[in-house]
Amino acid sequence: MDITTRRARITGPVSYRAGSGRKQNIPIGPCLVESFGGRSIDIIWGARGQSSVALPVEEIEAAQDHGHLVLLE
Repeated sequence: MDITTRRARITGPVSYRAGSGRKQNIPIGPCLVESFGGRSIDIIWGARGQSSVALPVEEIEAAQDHGHLVLLE
């Protein structure tokens, strides 16, 4: 399994469904983007990396296209 981790920054709304089913946005600021070579990508954020969500590749690409997710490396 090929795992790729990159530093990134959330600069605009990137939404996900919380465990309660409610739609929330990943906070603006630094994050990590981890790809496992599948159809979803993990976004990890928080001071200690305590929050994460797996999003479909299409949603990640749309966030990048809109400038809401910027890869730093």
